[in-house]
Amino acid sequence: MPADVGPLLLLIAAASVVLGTVLQRVSGMGVGLVVSPTLTLLLGPVAGVLLTNITTTVSAAVIAITLWRDIDWRRYLYLAPLIVVGSVPGALLVGAADRSWLEVIIGAALIGTLLMTALVRIPPVSGAVPAAVAGTAGGFLNTAVGVAAPAMLVYAQTTNWQQRSFAATLQPIFFTMGLTSVITKVGLGAAPISGLPPLPVVGLVVAMVPVGLLLGGLGAKRVTAEAGRRVAVVVVTAGALALLVRGVGSVAGVI
Repeated sequence: MPADVGPLLLLIAAASVVLGTVLQRVSGMGVGLVVSPTLTLLLGPVAGVLLTNITTTVSAAVIAITLWRDIDWRRYLYLAPLIVVGSVPGALLVGAADRSWLEVIIGAALIGTLLMTALVRIPPVSGAVPAAVAGTAGGFLNTAVGVAAPAMLVYAQTTNWQQRSFAATLQPIFFTMGLTSVITKVGLGAAPISGLPPLPVVGLVVAMVPVGLLLGGLGAKRVTAEAGRRVAVVVVTAGALALLVRGVGSVAGVI
């Protein structure tokens, strides 16, 4: 995206953050799911995912404060250390892949992880190994494509994680993932800060987080977590398909 971001594109970006934050407040996830495909379409795969990581970090930190009493810190400590392990190869992929191929990878990964979440039913498991796998996969996906929720959802399903605790504990997990992704990609030179839109644009996008949180607090009393997830799935599927089509068209020389 050029430096002079158009009002319509800025409005779309801001709306996606509000919607994503509302869904995250209601169901525990949503910012990455909604914002990643939207910002990637608007900004490109590198800057779009980087800004998604920044937005996710802020939103998770704010929501964690409101859900603090329900956070399962033991589960968090199982998952958190492996986030860094998964983040490094994710950053290397971002730095090495061509922009068009990155769009293909991001679109395919988003659709694939959503299908896995919907179709795959893994027998109940417990212990440190599933947490390690989920933390590594989540760190990789969050850094590479800006979306770690499907990996966390599969982990929650296989461990029978109670929804209230799951939604709350996701917030420090997403905060750690977002911050780790930003530090890793910027530190390795895979996603330079200079590639982001002008600071006022970034500030406005991030400033939509408290707006979404306020609306989400009201919506949480009326909308079920399952309904919120369904909306997120519809939005991310549409964005991922558009991204995949554009990436394939660019690789094929059609677009």
